[in-house]
Amino acid sequence: MIWPERLSVNRPPVINASPLILLSRASRLEILHHYAERVLVPESVADEIYKRGAADVTVKALSTEAWSELISTPIASNVVLGWRLGMGESSVLALAFSRPGTEAMIDNLAGGMCALAHRVPVRDTLGLVLAAKRRGHTLSARSVLQDLLQAGL
Repeated sequence: MIWPERLSVNRPPVINASPLILLSRASRLEILHHYAERVLVPESVADEIYKRGAADVTVKALSTEAWSELISTPIASNVVLGWRLGMGESSVLALAFSRPGTEAMIDNLAGGMCALAHRVPVRDTLGLVLAAKRRGHTLSARSVLQDLLQAGL
């Protein structure tokens, strides 16, 4: 994966469902907020999350957190469709492709490989934790990782 530590985070990253679900279940969404002031959530990713029901912790977070911005899901190009990814990964990558320099946050290996193949900066949940540690936003990456493991990582 590309670990874009030197990228300016003035462009909000585009996030898939998995990092949101893991971080919210682990009660660690603050890591995402410290990483970027805003995070773009494609509508198809939000729809996937909303299907979990109103009582779900991720649904509640997505509905209340000011840093998440729902974005219309762009039509995925043949470049993305050729990878046969899920709707969420395809939407994240289509949005990242349409905004050069935008980082994709995807845990899916095939999605990450697609991003790498097309030079889209990509980070997974573990990479986000490492970036938070390096930037001083968390004192213990180990405790965050333990929380993520308990949350289903």
